[in-house]
Amino acid sequence: MLTVENLSVTYGPVAAVRGISFSCAEGEIVTIVGANGAGKSSALLAIAGGLRSGVSGTVTVNGAALLTLPPETRVARGLALVPERRRILASLTVRENLQVATASRKDKPAAHRDIRDLMDRFPILAARASGPAGLLSGGEQQQLAIARALIAKPSILLLDEPSLGLAPKVIDEIFALLDELRRDGIGVVLVEQNARRAAAIADRALLLRQGSITAEEDHDHVGALDAYFGLSPHTEES
Repeated sequence: MLTVENLSVTYGPVAAVRGISFSCAEGEIVTIVGANGAGKSSALLAIAGGLRSGVSGTVTVNGAALLTLPPETRVARGLALVPERRRILASLTVRENLQVATASRKDKPAAHRDIRDLMDRFPILAARASGPAGLLSGGEQQQLAIARALIAKPSILLLDEPSLGLAPKVIDEIFALLDELRRDGIGVVLVEQNARRAAAIADRALLLRQGSITAEEDHDHVGALDAYFGLSPHTEES
């Protein structure tokens, strides 16, 4: 269980996130939607440990407080981030990208078995295993980014704009994968430019405006956010 309480992020005098609180259980998808600049990506970075200053509040995973811990320790505690635009290691092979991700694992033999299992789960990565990751298509790179995060065996996965720049067919595949992860018992916090699509798959949808959560709806009532979707159904946020 991820619990976020009164999380705030400031960049100098600018408040990007203003005291937000929410939770995500294992086997649940929680999506955060909002307009460009609403603070969605800043919130994910703060939770994952990607911001070094200007962050306050409480972040816990399964009761363990994480806010003062470095990113690699948060990964070891069960929290993994798939960042916006994937950020794979383009000059390394697909297999080497996955091997680098085992650095946080103490059980190296099991970690290497997990790489083999992920190759089975993502056949295109197995087919491209010896080739440079930079030559993968956008959708293939997104699969690699997700596989790399799964190496850490997270209980909670944070995804920032996983459909960005992808073709509709590939987006369908990515969202099908997120549903699989939910069935596997992994909690997913999803920041997504396609607000309608994200809300449709989510157990709960949070609307972020100017750094604050202004609405929260469960899956059966996400239509209550239609006024927002109607204004901007494909929002983006940096």
